[in-house]
Order: sequence, then structure tokens, then C-alpha cells
Amino acid sequence: MLRITLAQLNPTVGDIAGNVARMTEAARQADQERADLLVFPELSLCGYYPGDLLDEPSFLQLLDRGLEQLLQASRQWPRLHWVVGAPLRSSGPGKPLHNSLLVVCDGTIRLRYDKQLLPTYNIFDERRHFEPGPDAAKVLRIGQAQVGFLVCEDGWNDAGADYATNPFARMADAAPDLVVSINASPSHLGKREQRHDIFSQAATRHGLPILYVNQIGGQDQIVFDGASFAVEPGRGVVFEASRFVEDLRTLQFDDGHFLDKGGQACAPVQAAGLPTMEFYRRQIVLGLRDYARRCGFTRAVVGSSGGIDSALTLALAAEALGADKVVAVTMPSRFSSSGSVDDSVQLCRNLGITLHEHPIRDLVDGYARQFEASFGQPLQGLPLENLQARIRGTTLMEYSNAFGHLLLTTGNKSEISVGYCTLYGDTNGGLGLLGDLYKTEVFELSRHINHSAGRELIPQAIIDKPPSAELAPGQKDEDSLPPYPVLDEILKYAIEGRHLSSAEYDAAARFVAGLQATADGPALVERVRRMIFRSEYKRRQSPPILRVRPRAFGTGRQMPIAAHYE
Repeated sequence: MLRITLAQLNPTVGDIAGNVARMTEAARQADQERADLLVFPELSLCGYYPGDLLDEPSFLQLLDRGLEQLLQASRQWPRLHWVVGAPLRSSGPGKPLHNSLLVVCDGTIRLRYDKQLLPTYNIFDERRHFEPGPDAAKVLRIGQAQVGFLVCEDGWNDAGADYATNPFARMADAAPDLVVSINASPSHLGKREQRHDIFSQAATRHGLPILYVNQIGGQDQIVFDGASFAVEPGRGVVFEASRFVEDLRTLQFDDGHFLDKGGQACAPVQAAGLPTMEFYRRQIVLGLRDYARRCGFTRAVVGSSGGIDSALTLALAAEALGADKVVAVTMPSRFSSSGSVDDSVQLCRNLGITLHEHPIRDLVDGYARQFEASFGQPLQGLPLENLQARIRGTTLMEYSNAFGHLLLTTGNKSEISVGYCTLYGDTNGGLGLLGDLYKTEVFELSRHINHSAGRELIPQAIIDKPPSAELAPGQKDEDSLPPYPVLDEILKYAIEGRHLSSAEYDAAARFVAGLQATADGPALVERVRRMIFRSEYKRRQSPPILRVRPRAFGTGRQMPIAAHYE
């Protein structure tokens, strides 16, 4: 029998001393649980992903000191084996580092395994810094068990579709009793189910029980959800840790089976994960909470227009940071409806958020007068509309600078896709919470939040009103854009395509095919496609957005700005 503590932690990139301290505390708890093996996530020493910090000599020196501190700490519990992820230097040609797994015990490195498969797709760019490890399995006897080890991507290619090498096949040849896989697997819609499917199939194909340990926490755009799990051949997932929170769990592994620390069967694991809207909510809340904490912010400010996007942003920010740490600013112009201000007041009252009013009418008039005096023509049309957005953006940045709040931008994926936003205006901010949610999903998540609360946190009047930027008399979004239910299906098909789940892809493909069969449909689809491409320069200059879907704007979708699209 083997007792294993999985340490599903939330490491901070670059905080090596802090990460070592947290790992040492986990080891203390594992020892109290009489564990033989303590498993941490991928690159747990430095946090995932350190990026070009790996090119800095001073950072590499910190890594060396951190590893030495960890080895020293391990001497406190001489029988406990620590499985740790860390960048280690390569001795051969190619990139100077490996993405490595170490098994440490009593101050000694007993095993080193270097990750073989280095992803460069979507948000990943590991080949930029790391050299692949050798095509060889690594197995170590711990107690009465032979334990094999893998690092994240090495376990994802058992079907052989993405790489010529399959580390699982080599591992099967080594015939361990158990495989431990350490991971920093980012979360997005459908990812949990994908992990379960891939590793359950691999376990059954090779007859290998697998323990999959993942990290949690937000890092820039991406969020890790934890949800570490264990699979057995023919049985699938038999254990799952908590999702979106740190979790230390001790399991027994005995005769090919995983049991709880008391030797009983683990609680059944539900095949279905969280409902989509609840998943979005938890992912965004954790992403904002960690982003703010790691960037040194305790408070946030949001421009409250009385519309659905700013309302949802405020509701999520209040949940993540606390209502007393969130401020809203309403900035009416001569085009703002009285209902927009009233709706902002009711929203903030429902959420318990402070609302400030900062009218911009006089500022807009002053800009317009000076523009005409300086350039000889009146400011009107689109320049005047954009001026209002830019004055609002500047006001919010002034507030951020003066009071130390993180400014949250409120744009959704539909608007960002087609450039229905003002650069240096409503795109101002440090982080976007809704930038990977389509407009139809913004409405759905708002209704979900109200339903979960059992009351109207977001006033129904905001949910019901037609979307409008209110930058011109009687303006509505649908004056410039297709209806959002139409636009969103076109966007899903054009931007995410096969990255969508099969059900979502089939629905979008059928919708677009139906449009193409109408008289005006082909022109509409082409118009949306061109709007996407023409707006790349705006997206490149916008704040990072929290990723919730398989293909998000940012590092996961890299498109040229200066290009000709046909």
C-alpha cells in the first residue's frame, strides 16, 4: 500500500521563496497524514508559466536557491518523497533548460524526468525556452510500489495525433504499478471532460492506474481550475479533487485501486461538470481575484453605463473582491437616458457598491468647441461619439491613478470581435472580465447570477433594455450590427471553429449554412468576417481578458495586423 498526498496548490509565478514555503507547509500536512508520496503540479517551484523570466540569469539563480531550500526542507521528513516540477538546466545542445520533474527525498534528488512533449499551440510556447527530454520512461520504487512519472503534455498524445513520440507507450513498457502525472492544465469550457476522457482511455489501453495532479489559480489571462483526479483501467475517474480552490488530499493506493485515506472507496465522481454559466462565473471570479492580488490591487473601479456589460462586470467584481472594494462611476452625457443613470443607482444599491456620478457634458462641449477653433470644422458624427467614450475612459483612468483602483474594462467578445469599441475609451483598463463571453452569454450569465442569488442583483430593467452605447440620439447596437443571436453564431464559426465542442460547432455551422442559403446571408457573413480582420489593431492594444473558452483573443489567437485578407 502507498499513501499519496496530492497538493493542488496555487503557486505564484516568480515567487520562488513563497512557493517553497507553501510546499513545505504541504509537506508538514502530508507527514501528519503518514503519506509516502507528496505530489505537486508542473513547474510548481516557479509557477506556470514564467515566460521570458527563464532568459534572465538572476531568475535562474533564484531557481537554484529555491531548489536548494526545497532539498533542505525535505530533510525534515526523511521518509517522505516529494514530486516537484521545476526548470532545470540542460547539458546538451539546443535550448538551455528542461521542464523537469524531480522526486526528492531526505535532501536527495532520487529521480529526474524531463518533459518530452513541449506544446506550442494555442496559449502555449514551451519550445521557446525548453529542450525536449529523452524518449525514456522513468520509474522509481517507493515503498511497495513501482511508480512511473509524466509531465502534463506527455500524457495527452496517447492517440498519436499530435506528436511522433508517445511517452505513454514507453511508460507501459516499463510496467509500473502506478503513473503520476504533474500538470499545469489551463481551464476552459469542456476541458475537465476532455482530461477525463483522454486519461481514462489511456489508463484502460495500457492497464495503468493514473494520478493526475493539477494546479489552480489565475495567471494573467489564463485560469487553472485544479480538479485533480485519479483514473483506473476500465473504471475511469474514481476520484476528483475540488475545483477552483486549493486542495490537499491524501489517498491510499493498494493493489491497483485508489481509496480515500481511511481505506474506503472514494466518493463517486459526476461525469458532468459545472453548468456552463456557473463555470464561467467561478473561472472569472478566481481569475480576477488572483490577477488583482498578484498585481498589488485590493480594489477595482468600473464605469457604470446602466447597460448589461458594466452591470455584469460589477456583479462579478463584487463577488471576487467584496462589494466594499468595488466602486462604480456613472458618467452621463447629453445622449444618456435618465433610465441609464437610474438603473446604475439601482444596480449599485442591489450589490452594495458605492456609485459616483461624474457628468461629462461640459467636458464634451469644451473639447468640441476647441476642436472647431483649432481645426476649422465642427466635431460631429463618429469623432464626437468616440470623444465621449474617450473622456469616460480618461476619467476612469484618473480615478484609478488617484485612488489606486484596478480599472476593469467591460467589453464582451462580440463587440471586441468586430471592433464595436473605442480605442483609448471603453477599451481602457487593466483587465477585461467579459472579453471571452459572447453578448448572448453575457445576458445568460446575468440571469444565472440573479437566479443563484434568489433576487435581482442585476436589475431586470438592465437585462431587458436593448443594448446601446448611447453615444448618439436613439442609438442602438443593432443599428450597426446584426442582432446578437445572429452575430454570435457567425463569430463562433469564424473565430473558434473546430476549437468549439462538437455540439457547439455543429450548431454554428448549421446556422451559418442556413444564412448562406438566403439572399442577403453571404454578404452578411462576409461583412462580419471583414470586421473581425479590420479590428485586430484594436485587440492588440486592449487589456488582457480572462479566458473561458477554447480559443480566446490574446496569446491564444495570434493574427497579423498589417495584412491583406480576402
